[in-house]
Amino acid sequence: QVRLVESGGGLVQAGGSLRLSCAASGRTFSTYAMGWFRQAPGKEREFVAAITWNGGSTDYADSVKGRFTISRDNAKNTMYLQMNSLKPEDTAVYYCAADRVPILSSKRTASSWSNWGQGTQVTVSS
Repeated sequence: QVRLVESGGGLVQAGGSLRLSCAASGRTFSTYAMGWFRQAPGKEREFVAAITWNGGSTDYADSVKGRFTISRDNAKNTMYLQMNSLKPEDTAVYYCAADRVPILSSKRTASSWSNWGQGTQVTVSS
């Protein structure tokens, strides 16, 4: 088990940027694949991005590709999501997730992840 805490959300104008962080507890962070999901009111939780345990492979939803960048610093037990060129449709609660798997296949589904943070709100105004 790993405890996850997101931070960095807030209110930003369209076209702006935010960087989300996900801090993990425990000494085994470097063995976990990590992911970001988001959930807007009345909608299902949707996949945003994921990264393998060593950062060697990443995956992005088409809707954020080219605008968002996922990264991690295993020495700091922290994962990041740099979000640029934000759009109003990016407004949602953003959640980080962790799972002890070596690759990212089948990880676009929320139910496939074992550990979740409490979420951080991102609001993009038009």
